[in-house]
Amino acid sequence: MNFDLSEDIIAIQDVARKFVQNEVLPRVAEDEKNHTFQRDIVKKMGDLGFFGCPVPEEYGGSGLGFLAHTVVTEEISKASGSLRAGFNMQTMGTAREIFQFGTEEQKQKYIPKLISAEYLGCIGITEPNAGSDVSGMKTKAVKKGDKYILSGSKNWITYAQVADVGIIYAYTDTQQKYKGMSAFIVDMSSKGISTGPSAEKIGWRATPTGELYFDDVEVPAENLLGQEGKGFKYCMASLSNTRLTAAAGGVGVSQGLIDEAIKYAKEREQFGRPIGKFQMVQEELGRMIVETEAARLLTYRCAMQKDVGNIHNTLETSMAKYYSCDVASRVADGALRILGAYGYSTEYPVERLLRDAKLYQILEGSANIHKMIIATDALGYRKANR
Repeated sequence: MNFDLSEDIIAIQDVARKFVQNEVLPRVAEDEKNHTFQRDIVKKMGDLGFFGCPVPEEYGGSGLGFLAHTVVTEEISKASGSLRAGFNMQTMGTAREIFQFGTEEQKQKYIPKLISAEYLGCIGITEPNAGSDVSGMKTKAVKKGDKYILSGSKNWITYAQVADVGIIYAYTDTQQKYKGMSAFIVDMSSKGISTGPSAEKIGWRATPTGELYFDDVEVPAENLLGQEGKGFKYCMASLSNTRLTAAAGGVGVSQGLIDEAIKYAKEREQFGRPIGKFQMVQEELGRMIVETEAARLLTYRCAMQKDVGNIHNTLETSMAKYYSCDVASRVADGALRILGAYGYSTEYPVERLLRDAKLYQILEGSANIHKMIIATDALGYRKANR
């Protein structure tokens, strides 16, 4: 496939790069240190159209597509994993899901406000016993008249404490297992919703992550997303999109680490010459660069497939997500070796980017889940959608 970027994508990529230089880098280290949620920056990202690339113009997006979304996500991720999270909360896990499965009224009501970041979104899937095993969730929604009564809890929910609207998954029929799961668009200010903090995170500290509790929350029947019993299908479709964003984030943080390592290797002198002159440093950089480029190509291929209509390309999405996020961790280790003690110091951004990189191996499906998808497809035990 041809990976030449269009003029429109190059233009928004340039806007994203300048935004990172002018708005993100001057404060990212301090905000991460102080656990400061950057709502003002998220809103500026919405105003610049960063969240609207894979959304049609009729709903406030730009219609530039999945590759544009990937490229912009990559640029932001070079500086901040916390801000990368917004591309799922505002776009892939909420606006795109409503676009794919919602009613026209739901699309008009929610999508423009999510991609502009007037509303902040969240995705309620994970529970204490429902991580990789999505069907293990316990949250229930019982229909009573023209409402559903939602009860249960979620944990490790990004934007839990600040979200205005959430896509929440719950069982409407516990006897049907995953075929009894449904999805709801929930007003997060509804009576009966409360939040609590998750465990302290080592990275992505400027992104609030917490627990959600639903104590007999009334959800209007018209807020059912799609059809009852189709929630598992919608969840898997959503993950196919959010995993692309995670892959782009892995590529971005890898590139950010490479940039820092190259800069340091050219400036740092030992034995009378820059350490970049030493072959062992060159070997480390060479591997980091090639692996990151391979990850980028896998990710761009996945995005371009979605742009031509193959939005459920599960196999290629898993390949991109697994490899990109695994590479991010290896590149982080390599950058740390190049910088030595300075890489372990908060004086340089490598230690923060390293902490950003480690989370990519866990979120949106662990590395082992993606290897299982890839291997079972190859073995013929199950065929992933293409």
